[in-house]
Amino acid sequence: MFKKIVIAADSFKGSITSGRFAEVCRQAIAGILPDCEVVKIPLGDGGEGTVDALTEAWGGDLRRVTVSDPLMRPVEAVYGISADGSTAIMEMARASGLPLLDDYERNPMLTTTRGTGEMIADALRQGCSKILIGIGGSATNDGGMGMLGALGATFLDAGGKAVDGPGRGCDLSRVASIDLSGLDPLVAQAGITVACDVDSPFCGPLGAARVFAGQKGADSAMVDALDLGMAYYSKALARARGIDVRDMPGAGAAGGLGGALAAALGAKLMPGIDMVLEAVDFDRRIAGADLIITGEGRIDCQTLMGKTPFGVLSAARRRHIPVVALGGSVEYSEALNRAGFAGVFSIQSSPISLCEALDPETACRNLENTVTELVRLMNLH
Repeated sequence: MFKKIVIAADSFKGSITSGRFAEVCRQAIAGILPDCEVVKIPLGDGGEGTVDALTEAWGGDLRRVTVSDPLMRPVEAVYGISADGSTAIMEMARASGLPLLDDYERNPMLTTTRGTGEMIADALRQGCSKILIGIGGSATNDGGMGMLGALGATFLDAGGKAVDGPGRGCDLSRVASIDLSGLDPLVAQAGITVACDVDSPFCGPLGAARVFAGQKGADSAMVDALDLGMAYYSKALARARGIDVRDMPGAGAAGGLGGALAAALGAKLMPGIDMVLEAVDFDRRIAGADLIITGEGRIDCQTLMGKTPFGVLSAARRRHIPVVALGGSVEYSEALNRAGFAGVFSIQSSPISLCEALDPETACRNLENTVTELVRLMNLH
């Protein structure tokens, strides 16, 4: 007989939030095991949905603030603040992400992370002493220039003159030195943790520009220019803080934003799901559980590369708790079978169109039916 079940899933993009997933599962379990303790822990992996998941998990509030988008137009960005006001959770893509641009506007020579810096500055003014930030989905390759500029840094050329502009990819090769004395003093008092799910170094063959700039609209000539600019700019970062980011794993994330956060602001880079699990005190909260139900919209071999279900599984193994993963769609593979899940199931019970599968009402009904049958079956043993 199950006495404690933990629900800890990511969102099903476009249909079920992680919080709604947890509540539907709770209701299904209560109908079969009314005396079972159900612990709901909405999760994300540092990408889309993480702000909503953690804000809900903390009982916090969402804050809306107008910042600059990647092309310096005003845009409303949303981030979360914990109930005690101490911690902000944000996704840089809300201010500096590809979804904010039309396809024809994508050009990492011209985009900036300034809006991300403005969002961080707003959180500091609200009294937050801790910043958790996911940096996936960026439209930028500015080495974090825009972000640092918004927080008070000054960039100087070889002649000692200030580099004008918001800090864009095309400005990297102009930066000979960086003056950080004007940084917002609140930055020095804040602890910043970065959800970083790529190991790319700052520059070079596997660096930010060579690997990711093409996805952001760069042609081959732009890629060459950006990579040279990143190498030049990295020397200025090193002189400013004594930290060489050129070969630092993760420094190339979000077009070098990871490196700027680590070198200039002392941020800690870590895998997204690890950051989230630590933030919600996951290990303590799953203690004594008989079963964990996790999931995400699509489960396939990519799930094993730092996605939420695999992070949950890894944590559960240390306490020998079985984990069942549910997905809107499931692509089975030998690697997935060997991963160690007690079971991996699709919530679809019959052929269904993508449009129908993404309908929130349909998705919740299918999820409830799946959990009901799953718990009935597992409770027999």
